[in-house]
Amino acid sequence: MIDSTEPTDPPDDISIDYIEMYVENLEQAAFNWVDKYAFAVVGSGRSPEHRSIALRHGSITLVLTQATSDRHPASAYVLSHGDGFADIALRTPDVEATFRRAVTSGAEVRRRPTRHADGGPAVTATIGGFRDVVHTLVQRAPDAGPGLPVGFVGTLRPDDGQSDDVGLLGVDHIAVCLDPGTLGSTVDFYRATLGFRDIFEERIVVGDQAMESTVVQSRSGGVTLTLIEPDTSAEPGQIDEFLKSHQGAGVQHVAFSSGDAVRAVRALSRRGVSFLHTPPAYYDLLDQRVALGPDRSRRLRATNVLVDEDHAGQLFQIFTASTHPRHTLFFEIIERQGARTFGSANIKALYEAVELERTGHDRPQR
Repeated sequence: MIDSTEPTDPPDDISIDYIEMYVENLEQAAFNWVDKYAFAVVGSGRSPEHRSIALRHGSITLVLTQATSDRHPASAYVLSHGDGFADIALRTPDVEATFRRAVTSGAEVRRRPTRHADGGPAVTATIGGFRDVVHTLVQRAPDAGPGLPVGFVGTLRPDDGQSDDVGLLGVDHIAVCLDPGTLGSTVDFYRATLGFRDIFEERIVVGDQAMESTVVQSRSGGVTLTLIEPDTSAEPGQIDEFLKSHQGAGVQHVAFSSGDAVRAVRALSRRGVSFLHTPPAYYDLLDQRVALGPDRSRRLRATNVLVDEDHAGQLFQIFTASTHPRHTLFFEIIERQGARTFGSANIKALYEAVELERTGHDRPQR
């Protein structure tokens, strides 16, 4: 029974435990992540209603789940959205306290706290997030590293097919497209339920279209969500198209952090990952904005990686080309050399690159 008294203080150290994709074809999806992104298989789980595979690269744990029964939520999710992220699982030192605060502050109860004794998570619970994306709350031992979801069996000898030259480190942020008019209420939801703070706001204008964005972050900085809604007073654009094709709000992209974005892009390109082009004029004017040596500038131009800076340092970013049948999901490689924000010039350039691909005026490199 949830105590309906005042919410407890928000937890200070929420982080991402794992992210879960619902997929139509489990083997095909797993092969793509291992082959293209150098993830390694680290575990598996199943029930009469689903099959799952857990993958890892760096500290990123990615769970892929295919429904084997219409009773599993992955069945309806894939039918509505295609493959996509359905659970952003959050690690917290006290699931019961975090759950109590979230629910008394308005979060939907999906599954109440449950204690486990199988050597995995000690306690788990699930709350609603945005649209049909949920947050499983996970409590592990204080010194535990990356783990597996409840009920998963670890591989005896993990297939460590990771490529050292790819070098993904973790999840930097997750971008979410929201229905028009819901940005403010979604920001308020994360503030109230999980104690997140809004750390960055941006209005992005690309041609005749526009979008509003607010970044919310857990107090520790371990979880960052970039929340985006279309400006309906402008012309319909790529966020409107996402909402139509995805049939509502959802995860648009996941940004993977890297210690060397150029190196990661080259390694991923060799594996068959395609990236969006950046207009040459961006690099022609780059030296006027950011202090870079000629060799660094040349490497960025050759790989289409963008650069910006804030008061704390520099930031390097690039989007992959979407391979999703509905073009509703893609990924980002991001390298932070001290930078803590997102770089206004980069954000605009990234979405201009998306617009070029969307309208067919440019094609990603192969």
